[in-house]
Amino acid sequence: MKTPKRGASDGNTVYSTDRGRICTGCQRPVAGCVCRDKPASTGDGVVRVSRETKGRKGKGVTVVTGVPAYELERVGKALRKRCGTGGTVKDGHIEIQGEQRELVATQLQASGYTVKVAGG
Repeated sequence: MKTPKRGASDGNTVYSTDRGRICTGCQRPVAGCVCRDKPASTGDGVVRVSRETKGRKGKGVTVVTGVPAYELERVGKALRKRCGTGGTVKDGHIEIQGEQRELVATQLQASGYTVKVAGG
């Protein structure tokens, strides 16, 4: 019996010698990927930056919503690096630890997004 490799628990092919890198979403070669071309949401095109404390024992986080799904990981990593804090990407939004609304908004505007700071 073979022992499964780390990270290979879902059984999806990541690389094939005849096709190269495989997209995990549509199982096609990355060059012919169709899932990244489709817009994931039909929102109004505005990225909203807000602050939340609910469910976090009073600790505030900056929440970014409205970023296209295919850019969430890239934008989240760039924002965490720029702010110098931790954070996560989950449920279609980005969470950055602490009160970082103004810094996040200016970074997103510099990246070409239409940004609206939500909340007080």
